[in-house]
Amino acid sequence: MMIDGFRHLDGYLDAERQRAYVQLVRGVLAKAPLYRPQMPRSGKPFSILMTNCGGLGWVSDKDGGYRYQPHHPATGRPWPAMPRAFLELWADVAGWPAPPEACLINFYAAGTRLGSHVDCDEAEMRAPVVSVSLGDDAIFHVGGSKRADRKSRMTLRSGDVVVLGGASRRAYHGIDRVIGGTSNLLADGGRINLTLRRVTTA
Repeated sequence: MMIDGFRHLDGYLDAERQRAYVQLVRGVLAKAPLYRPQMPRSGKPFSILMTNCGGLGWVSDKDGGYRYQPHHPATGRPWPAMPRAFLELWADVAGWPAPPEACLINFYAAGTRLGSHVDCDEAEMRAPVVSVSLGDDAIFHVGGSKRADRKSRMTLRSGDVVVLGGASRRAYHGIDRVIGGTSNLLADGGRINLTLRRVTTA
């Protein structure tokens, strides 16, 4: 059974809006290039590439661990502004009065995964997390508040939006794998995931 507050908005973005979002992401990447973060303590590199836009960006490295900061860890420059379309999406689906402060942009090559985790580095844990899928299909899982809880799995396709609100805000979730060749949205394949988050309580 799906945990309370979880919503899967199947096909929320039509093909035209998906292409527009990809162009917006490319604009962000021109100012804040993708980089490969590291796990805290071990320094092991992530399997995915990432960057951010908005006033804050989520980063991770060996010495500093998981955190939000206002600048790109490689370039030192402030993150680019969040595109208006992303802010409008949040306003449409989040049901939260304040705008998102961070948009984490993850790029998954075919076959990559993201282990089960809870987004818990934000001071404001009442606001939902809004996730947008662009490109190849991904097998997504979501469980409960404990890592060992039973998990539900579904296929996220290009244009799908997921909202983790309510009890599901603290649910373990992740990507089991990305299935290459299932979308032609991205010229070289792969999957882009946008994760909109409210970070502060102000």
